[in-house]
Amino acid sequence: MRIAIRLFASLRERAGRDVVELDLPEDARVADALAGLGELLDGLPVVLAVNREYAPQDAPLHPGDELALIPPVSGGSTTAVHARVTRSQLRLDPLLDLVRDPRAGAVVTFLGVTRQVSHLDYEAYVEMAEKEMARIVESAMATHGLCAAAAEHRTGEVPLSEASVVVAVSAPHRDAAFAGAREIIDQIKAQAPIWKKEEGEWVAGHPPRPPA
Repeated sequence: MRIAIRLFASLRERAGRDVVELDLPEDARVADALAGLGELLDGLPVVLAVNREYAPQDAPLHPGDELALIPPVSGGSTTAVHARVTRSQLRLDPLLDLVRDPRAGAVVTFLGVTRQVSHLDYEAYVEMAEKEMARIVESAMATHGLCAAAAEHRTGEVPLSEASVVVAVSAPHRDAAFAGAREIIDQIKAQAPIWKKEEGEWVAGHPPRPPA
């Protein structure tokens, strides 16, 4: 079967295109697709996403699957869980409105901003990044008993002192609010397929953790 694999960030630049095609046997698995990419990887640790979910190496592949090659990451709705990737400038006030809750005695926010350089450039596998961010937000809400939580990440050029990522959470008490916000930003940086370029170079990261 012939499959197409989407490329992002440094891999897209390496290949000189957004998509590469492979001919694989009908019983192929994720490991076969990775092996077929060969020199393109050049030692870079990566994982494959199948239908916008991180996939283990023994996951089967089928005709029509949406595949994406995820290099190391640099790491919406208006309900209680909000996750969005956008090219627009991020604003904190709308997220504060989303997490207001009469049960909440604490609201914690976090903004990650460009520092020391004129700008940073961000690229994302948008559909999967939003899905992964929503999962991260939902998990933090359950773990820390949050009332509401919201996260947004910007793509494209982010100038000096402007925000590339914003997180807001509310909780009955401050300890839970601080812990929940910390977990969300840490996991977005570790798991969401979002890449950062600084002064023309992709920032080195680490492979996200696919399911076992």
